[in-house]
Amino acid sequence: MAQVSPRVQRVADQIQRELATLIQLEIKDPRVGMVSITGVDVSKDFAYAKVFITVLNTLSDDAEVNQSTLSAPGELDKMEIEENLKALTKAAGFLRTMLAKRLQLRSVPKLAFQYDGSIEKGHHLSALIDDALAADRKQQSDD
Repeated sequence: MAQVSPRVQRVADQIQRELATLIQLEIKDPRVGMVSITGVDVSKDFAYAKVFITVLNTLSDDAEVNQSTLSAPGELDKMEIEENLKALTKAAGFLRTMLAKRLQLRSVPKLAFQYDGSIEKGHHLSALIDDALAADRKQQSDD
């Protein structure tokens, strides 16, 4: 993995902070729900920025739907992620313009949004570890 220069890292961090604020306050698209920006990778020439997002489950008015969708990720979650990505991709030009007003850069990178599944993978690995520890404790108690 290539070493990232301190300036590229500072710009990426600043873009992450500003985008989080802009998405929360300026985006009026109803498809954009609870979006969290987990990271930004900026190219060395500052032409492109990959913005990694996670989508938190949004609650509906129906408690049964909330319980079923919050407990196990399924098709609803995938559809919600796709809709958020489509909306953010459509708003990328607007967000880039707003970033240009807030950042002191000669040129603002083009934004490309991607889903970050690392949190989901982390939950899965944590559940596997918990299951292994529980099985180990059960085996120890049986002996």
